Parts: sequence; C-alpha cells; structure tokens
Amino acid sequence: MTKKKRKREEGGNDRNVLQLFTPLRSVEGWIVLVSGVHEEAQEDDILTLFGAHGHINNLHLNLDRRTGFLKGYALIEYENFVEAQAAISGMNGTKLFFRTISVDWAFSTGPFKGRRSSSLAKPRHKAIS
Repeated sequence: MTKKKRKREEGGNDRNVLQLFTPLRSVEGWIVLVSGVHEEAQEDDILTLFGAHGHINNLHLNLDRRTGFLKGYALIEYENFVEAQAAISGMNGTKLFFRTISVDWAFSTGPFKGRRSSSLAKPRHKAIS
C-alpha cells in the first residue's frame, strides 16, 4: 500500500489539523473575537446581535483615544461553550453597518484562521550582516 493511499484511508492530514485548532477557555468564560466592526457601532448594537445566541457575561469594545470611535474589534464573553460556538457559526460573515464581520475564538491552540501564523510571516526588515 502506498503512503498516499494509507493517508487517505486514515483520514489524511485533515483530522490532525482539526485537532490542532481547539478553542481554549479563559478564566472567566469562552471569549469570542469579532473583527471588522464598524467604527460607529454602539455597545447596544453588538449586545442585541450576539445576545440572540446566548447570555453575554462581558463585552469589551476598545475605543480610539483620539477619535472616540471603535478600533474595529470587540471581545465577547460567553459562560458556556455551546453559546459561544453558536455565536461564531451564526454571526461569522454577516454584515454589521454594511461591513462584513469575522467571528472566531479569541484563544485557541492554533493560529487564527484568517491570518498567517507569525512563524510564516515575512520579516519586515532585512538583517544587516
């Protein structure tokens, strides 16, 4: 049996990759990262949208000191895993104030799905020898 055929029968690399990307619970609960949030969105807008998926323990919106507008992301804390997973699957890719938002786990054992891991990123400056 060839190596390629054996991998296909065992489930291939997909099974191993999925095991690497498991969400991690913070001390207080399950934290969801929402990116792409419009700068003029309000706390009530986000609470209304994400509150439909479960009870929100905490919501953190980081504001720009100079302008007073949102910086473009929010951290939402759910008490249990099922509610957080429902928020991720239900809200990822939806629109909020005509902008598509991305929703994923704030803490996981693997790199963020939408970005390259830091080890793969190109260095910004060349080393001087």
